[in-house]
Amino acid sequence: MNAADVLPQQFNVVTHFVDRHVAEGRGGAPAFHYEERTLTYADVQELANRSGNALRELGVGMEDRVLLICLDAPEFLGTFWGALKIGAVPVPVNTMMRSADYLYFLNDSRAKVAVVSAPLLAEAAPALVEATYLRHVLIAGGSPGQFLSWEERLGRAAASLEAAPTSRDDAAFWLYSSGSTGFPKGAVHLQHDMVVCADTYAKRVLGLRPTDRVFSAAKLFFAYGLGNAGYFPMAVGAQSVLYPHRPMPEPVFEVIARYRPTIFFGVPTLYAAMLAVKEAAARFDTSSLRLCVSAGEALPEEIYTRWRERFGVEIIDGIGTTEILHIFLSNRPGESRPGSSGLPVPGYEASIVDDEGRPVPQGEIGNLRVKGDSIMAYYWNKHEKTKETLFGPWIQTGDKY
Repeated sequence: MNAADVLPQQFNVVTHFVDRHVAEGRGGAPAFHYEERTLTYADVQELANRSGNALRELGVGMEDRVLLICLDAPEFLGTFWGALKIGAVPVPVNTMMRSADYLYFLNDSRAKVAVVSAPLLAEAAPALVEATYLRHVLIAGGSPGQFLSWEERLGRAAASLEAAPTSRDDAAFWLYSSGSTGFPKGAVHLQHDMVVCADTYAKRVLGLRPTDRVFSAAKLFFAYGLGNAGYFPMAVGAQSVLYPHRPMPEPVFEVIARYRPTIFFGVPTLYAAMLAVKEAAARFDTSSLRLCVSAGEALPEEIYTRWRERFGVEIIDGIGTTEILHIFLSNRPGESRPGSSGLPVPGYEASIVDDEGRPVPQGEIGNLRVKGDSIMAYYWNKHEKTKETLFGPWIQTGDKY
């Protein structure tokens, strides 16, 4: 049985990740720590409800796209879950892009509404004015200028909202995959995909539990960060630390010392930079960490070894893609092999094939194909590229092994 098959046919993912906690009496439990604020699960539900109602009032309906140019902040949470709850499709994009890139995202997705964090408005503004299909822009956390205020619209919106009757196989959200050539491709993910990743990787590999507090240096607009800091902790009723700033080594140590996360998610370049901080082990308290995770590129054995020797905690290395949504090959806590990608995550299969799709003999290099229930449905508006990437239930990742 596929992991997604255990879900009912009518399924809205917000019910699973947000509303369930409130319904089961955990609404007062802390969910997110942001700057000086703590948001409970009930707060997140209200943010989602008000955001969903505000989007509806602006004409957003089921399957309409909503572009998020948002920092790791409450406006991301509210818009992402609020759009999903009304059956609309949130499209988070990289907050470090140029105006021309935002124009491409807006026109390619045909977004009706965009929500933008105020610090990003100066770069995004030309695209917001020029976009072909865009009808409304909401600015969060600052002066909206010629646009609408996200806070004002939420304040006017109702605090209750019934989840749209979506299917577990409906389009839920997109994430853009840059790849090595051509324009970014919108990977269309379904209502069940986040549940699959949380159940297979977060719970069964990392052993995530309600007492955990996570901190991810990777941002929410990345597939990696969306799981790490977003829906992974929400799957089990744990806590997450949101950090809207650029993750530089010393400030990251300061966040770890202040918020005392139990799991930290980084990338190899950041781990290397953190190891270069003088006397970090003496200056910053990292004793709360029970596990560190790395993805994005292969973790060098030297970084793994030095980190473990200096901070007394191992880094679990794995590989994931935007198209598969999160990590599908991973080392296991207590069983890491430095320099390896590990084993398939439970629920996933991997195969090495030649250019014709035939298995290659052991010891020969081939193309990595993966099978699992969180693989994207297709690339938006890129049929030929979809055919080159998906092979029945398998996806060719572009990696060589």
